[in-house]
Amino acid sequence: MKTLVCVTPGTFEYATAAMPEVKEGYSLLRIKRIGICGTDLHAFEGTQPFFSYPRILGHELGAEYISGDAAGFQTGEAVTFIPYFNCSKCIACRMGKPNCCAAINVCGVHVDGGMREYLLVPSESLLHGEGLNFDELALVEPLAIGAHGVRRADVTPGEFVLVVGAGPIGLGTMEFARIAGGKVIALDINDNRLAFCKENLGVEFTINGRKENVVERLKEITNGDMPTVVIDATGSLRAINTGFEYMAHGARYVLVGLQKGDLAISHPEFHKREATLMGSRNATRQDFEHVIDSMKKGLVKPATYITHRISFDELKDNFASWLDPETGVIKAMVAFP
Repeated sequence: MKTLVCVTPGTFEYATAAMPEVKEGYSLLRIKRIGICGTDLHAFEGTQPFFSYPRILGHELGAEYISGDAAGFQTGEAVTFIPYFNCSKCIACRMGKPNCCAAINVCGVHVDGGMREYLLVPSESLLHGEGLNFDELALVEPLAIGAHGVRRADVTPGEFVLVVGAGPIGLGTMEFARIAGGKVIALDINDNRLAFCKENLGVEFTINGRKENVVERLKEITNGDMPTVVIDATGSLRAINTGFEYMAHGARYVLVGLQKGDLAISHPEFHKREATLMGSRNATRQDFEHVIDSMKKGLVKPATYITHRISFDELKDNFASWLDPETGVIKAMVAFP
């Protein structure tokens, strides 16, 4: 089978690999769609934590079930899967948090992923397609990341939720904050992304952090209160550190974005707010099912996100271009025949 390997940062090579052999506890999938995400892009440029090379990238997948021992799944069925392979034994898993398993293997990060024709995955990780098409199924995982961050924040109807970063993860976070009843504020430095938020997601409030005084605009929008939920989806150290300034007293700050540096905060400013700081890593089956249900109900329209389409054979030559914001890429979708 044909694969695409990230050999070193900045270098992809097509290769031929043997077909995976189906074994107990695993199922074989034929990959039909691959969504390109920030993790893939950061791995390609060498800025992704927890990463080693060579690596086959790709974990946003729509696939066809071929064979295996997954109960209730049929050959030819459209599926997706939860790409965070957990140990089921550690303290996190025992607490019902397999998304932050102490020995986690994330597909396409710690172990080889889906930029290939066939992929063997744990049978317990599979999710039924529920009538969704392959494009939609490939978008379940990135949307689940946002859904999990919103659930971590425990967003309640009517409260202001500031989402920093209008990339694909941030956009999904905005969607599920809206579904939870939050009044969403989008903060980014890209006018095109902010326009996308207004026109396609119905976000009422947008702020360009490069052109506007963010604190003053937030005060204006929230009648002086500031947002009670701040969610970072940038992975930018500067943005994350600045986000502490945007919290209301009593606010929750959720870090969905990831970077390699150290956080720097004013302890008195944080303390006087009795603020809460939380990490949000990956997502759980509950979040995946919430995304699939929201898609089926029409609350989320996945096709809105797809701005670029190519075939698997074109992926090597096009991938690097998506590092440039000028391409206008929000979600690139890769298709197999």
